[in-house]
Amino acid sequence: MKYVGVDVGGTNIAAGAVSAEGEVTLKKTISARAFREGSLIMKDIADLCRDVMSEDGGEFAYIGVGVPGAVETETGVSRKMANINLDDLPIRDELEKMTGFRVFLANDADCAALGENVNGAARGSGMSVTVTLGTGVGCGVIIDGTILKSSFSNGGEAGHQVIEYGGRQCGCGRRGCWERYASVTALIYDSNEAIKRAPSSALAKLARRGGGRVTGRLAFEAAAAGDPTAISVIDNYLRYVACGVTNLINIFDPEIVVIGGGVSEQGDVIIEPIKKYVAKDVYGGILRAKIVTAALGNDAGLVGAAMLGRHRLGRL
Repeated sequence: MKYVGVDVGGTNIAAGAVSAEGEVTLKKTISARAFREGSLIMKDIADLCRDVMSEDGGEFAYIGVGVPGAVETETGVSRKMANINLDDLPIRDELEKMTGFRVFLANDADCAALGENVNGAARGSGMSVTVTLGTGVGCGVIIDGTILKSSFSNGGEAGHQVIEYGGRQCGCGRRGCWERYASVTALIYDSNEAIKRAPSSALAKLARRGGGRVTGRLAFEAAAAGDPTAISVIDNYLRYVACGVTNLINIFDPEIVVIGGGVSEQGDVIIEPIKKYVAKDVYGGILRAKIVTAALGNDAGLVGAAMLGRHRLGRL
């Protein structure tokens, strides 16, 4: 028996066939086109799920979906979505009608945290915090194998903790949120600003060579080549990432903090500086929590979404 896991992001939507052991046997990705009408996005999700099941050819029990924002897990209704137009929609019920399968819905970062706890870097830990750095910043907390549940569906939104009062405008309506400084979107913004200030830098030359398109990887590529402008961008970015991670450690005191999302592909290039900055600022002055990159990489949310039904039914 297999499960379909869907990871809905502000940039892309990924769906995969996942075995009971947490192995992804087939994966497909489409562009989210996040600010279209929500019904169109849900139709794309349903079509993607059908494509995955058809191409994989296995027998499927249900569909699990992770979305980037507040979710009422009991009713299957999405609430505030900062980076995609899915606010206040009965996603679970609509997808069940479209696909004919039972659907489980949760926050995407909670799914990533569950995936890493079941079959990734946090496997076997009593308490873990998983941070996803993508279009936005997500956070999921697992305690003794269970997703930490909030009272009113808005818990765990660590990306919307303010770390720079009166700072950059965030999609949630506030200013200075961690998401506006630690997401891949923020890294791209910082890279573009640096290119304007230093048009002769290696970072700017790499961007021009790529037709002017700046990605989250570009600054890392230029920094690896020794470009001072890119090194400064990355260092500033990782200080902000570390600021939020420090806050989470001070609040939860977890055994392990897992860093996921596309940036996690950089491995020790990001982990070592983050650990250094966190150790400097963490309460008590001693860093006890492990800080690691996601073992499942960008598949963490997809795997966790696929495990949602088993998690809710107590079968993990």
